[in-house]
Amino acid sequence: MILFPAIDLKNGQCVRLKRGVMEDATVFNTDPAAQAKRFRDQGFRWLHCVDLNGAFEGKSVNADAIKSIRAAIDLPIQLGGGIRDRAAVESWLEAGITRVILGTAALTNPSFVKEAARAHPGRVVVGADAKGGKIAVQGWAEVSELTPAELGKRFEDAGVAALLFTDIDGDGLLQGVNVKATAALARELSIPVIASGGVGSLADIEALMAAGEPNIEGVGVGRALYDGRVDPAQALAVAGAA
Repeated sequence: MILFPAIDLKNGQCVRLKRGVMEDATVFNTDPAAQAKRFRDQGFRWLHCVDLNGAFEGKSVNADAIKSIRAAIDLPIQLGGGIRDRAAVESWLEAGITRVILGTAALTNPSFVKEAARAHPGRVVVGADAKGGKIAVQGWAEVSELTPAELGKRFEDAGVAALLFTDIDGDGLLQGVNVKATAALARELSIPVIASGGVGSLADIEALMAAGEPNIEGVGVGRALYDGRVDPAQALAVAGAA
């Protein structure tokens, strides 16, 4: 199982939100490139990065910080937040981003997402951010009537790399991954699922692995890494034991 350490960017700084509320942000590092290097040195093999300002504004806002991260490490990076059109997808892929995450666009413009995924097989991730079991978009500010499974099924034949399932209700609260919902989603879809939101201890990673769903590709870890609740070496050892 892949562990995706998360760098969420607000105003050029590494922050963590609670339940996706921009006003409830804790700054953990003012140097995103240094944080990326720290994750690399701890042994992580991927990096998950989100432009939080971009998610709300519909365009990349923290581009300079993201480019500094890309220049600082050679790990593959998946990036989300404000990527809403083909030009943005092409620009980030050309800039060396490994996979782009399309969330709001997956709901509002699915044909664009399918076209991007078919043009770049394995390099587009669909973001399925759920609040109360329903997909939320526009930086989690608007909630639809669509479930994550319904959203995922729209893209099963499009060549997307994965579906990133974020449980907004638990995001940043360290209360545990929604293992039941993640496992159920992985069983319903042919697309690999990445869990996100709520990791608070090593036990959460162990519980996700214990679900025994081979279609769960990995899990994102944020606040628990920053505040020391999850030890990187122990987490990587557990994730690599399967």
